[in-house]
Amino acid sequence: MICTDVSYEVELLVSIAVGWVLSVVTPVSVETHDSLPPVRLSHRLQFGPIRTGAMNLCNRHQVGTKVTVEYLKTIGIKTQSPRGRGFLFPYDVAFASDGQIYALNRGRVRQGLGTRIQMFNYDEEWLGEFGEGDGTGPSNFQLPVSIAFNSKDHLHVSDEGLGEIKVFDREGTPVAQLGKAGVDGGSLKFPTGLAIDGDDNLYVVERGRNRVHKLSPEGETMLIWGEEGDEDGQFDMPWGVTIDGDGLVYIADWRNDRIQKFTPEGEFLASFGESGTGDGQFHRPSSVAVDTRGTIYVTDWGNERVQVLGPDGEFRQMLRGEATLSKWAEEWLDVNRDEQTARDGSDLRMQHLPKHLGTPYQIGAQTEHLFWGPVSAKVDGKDRLYISEHSRARIQIYATN
Repeated sequence: MICTDVSYEVELLVSIAVGWVLSVVTPVSVETHDSLPPVRLSHRLQFGPIRTGAMNLCNRHQVGTKVTVEYLKTIGIKTQSPRGRGFLFPYDVAFASDGQIYALNRGRVRQGLGTRIQMFNYDEEWLGEFGEGDGTGPSNFQLPVSIAFNSKDHLHVSDEGLGEIKVFDREGTPVAQLGKAGVDGGSLKFPTGLAIDGDDNLYVVERGRNRVHKLSPEGETMLIWGEEGDEDGQFDMPWGVTIDGDGLVYIADWRNDRIQKFTPEGEFLASFGESGTGDGQFHRPSSVAVDTRGTIYVTDWGNERVQVLGPDGEFRQMLRGEATLSKWAEEWLDVNRDEQTARDGSDLRMQHLPKHLGTPYQIGAQTEHLFWGPVSAKVDGKDRLYISEHSRARIQIYATN
């Protein structure tokens, strides 16, 4: 890829009707219930010219290796509707045994708007939904964070607001609530990341107490490890978790800006990363995934990017986002021609921005195809990488090779 530093002026016509359009006004950050990463909201529609500066926005770069990840497609469209196709702050995805995709739609927490699980397939056929916000019942959520399937196609959903893990069958019928009555070591305080191993043991990241729980398929505590700190095996607000093909456990150690690797017994093995904006450095990593070859994918949330690491943690590739319109968005535009006209007259793939919009957050907010709020990384059964963007209300999908 060749990137140039050329200044030019564009007129931006924008809308907030769908999640794939950008806003030319400054976004604001909103944190709810001490929840991190926070969701981000944009102000209302405005029109106006922007004179670009010389901020280089090359989409990705790599060092010493061929490209291992290639963009495939985008799924998603932003919606304020409490029901139906579309996302509002999607936080995670999971895959049933037949490959059907389930997306966790966190929605607007304070209003209880749009919080639910949505079902669809890779071809973007929408298949249904279940669950709702604003309640404590078996199908209600408050602050859902992560989802994961076991071998029985039971979907586990962590809820840091309720301090529990809800379990559903693949049709959305409630099966169990884990942690509601407490677990060994006390009740769950802000459970976030979930992962399930080959024996259906459940790993739960408890960010509120800086530790990890390993639960049996019946929900009984098998192991707890971790404490607050920045030494090996310690955590500072851990968030995401994944398990590789050998059963090894990876934790996104959010405030320590690193990924830690453990045995299934919680023994420390390695640590990858440090604070910063360079290759192999992180700023608030929220999620980690590992494919069948051992390649590691990290959502570098604070830097608005995804990093690809080798099995030993060495940097391989940087992803900054390459989103295109989803089928859902194209169908919406077909019946909303005024929005299509606005897009046709806009430059939504800007290569440069003025200096005052030079932070990763501002770049992501102002440039449609780039990541903005990449909160979750998941790999499906075909080693395709799914990146959920809560602020763009979409999922970008990549092929790995």
